[in-house]
Amino acid sequence: MASSPDVTPSAGNTPESPESGSVPEASENPVGSARRGRVRARRAAVMAVPATLVAGALAVLTAEGALGVQFAISGMPFTVTATELNGTGFEQFGGLDNMAPGSPNEGDTGGQVLIVTSAIKNATLTKLCQSVDLGGTNLLITAGGGAEKVSATDLTTDSTELSGDAAFNNIEIGNDASTLTKAGVKGPIGVFSQQADTVRIANLRQTNYATTAGVFKLPGLKLRFSSTGC
Repeated sequence: MASSPDVTPSAGNTPESPESGSVPEASENPVGSARRGRVRARRAAVMAVPATLVAGALAVLTAEGALGVQFAISGMPFTVTATELNGTGFEQFGGLDNMAPGSPNEGDTGGQVLIVTSAIKNATLTKLCQSVDLGGTNLLITAGGGAEKVSATDLTTDSTELSGDAAFNNIEIGNDASTLTKAGVKGPIGVFSQQADTVRIANLRQTNYATTAGVFKLPGLKLRFSSTGC
């Protein structure tokens, strides 16, 4: 046929054969070939736009620190507790964390975990405890049990559960996550979020899949295996 090899004829666009039964060569109709080439080029450009926009959006989100976690999570949740957390510059919004492809911890999740990202510009924690269940034993980390508290800057936690007695100053609820300003982190556009000048949570307990921080100071750090977690 005279049509290009990369276009498959379908009902409604299959060219009719001439009455003579002969099929003209593409070279016999240079104007039609050029027109088809321009159409294909326009189609290719249109198809490329969504991928370009997605790649650009991800680059912007990464540059702005909007993605709470920049790494593939293990898919193993860990528990974090503290008798008290105090922070300045607080933000919170929803998101998804992704496991490494083929992770044995995928289960029926498809390798994704729905999480809530909490971002705090500056935080202190009293009597921090972190534990992860390794199956029959727990890896246990404790710190900040003495006079000096655990401190962190640009702290983010990706949680599936969070509990405690909380108090906020100048809280804003229902913001678009892309407009947050308190902790220097921006979430995806169109996502529900909240932010506050300060946050205090007594008897904090979290189930987390990831934690990041610019600086994390853990005075009195102890790491050990234990039969019980936090």
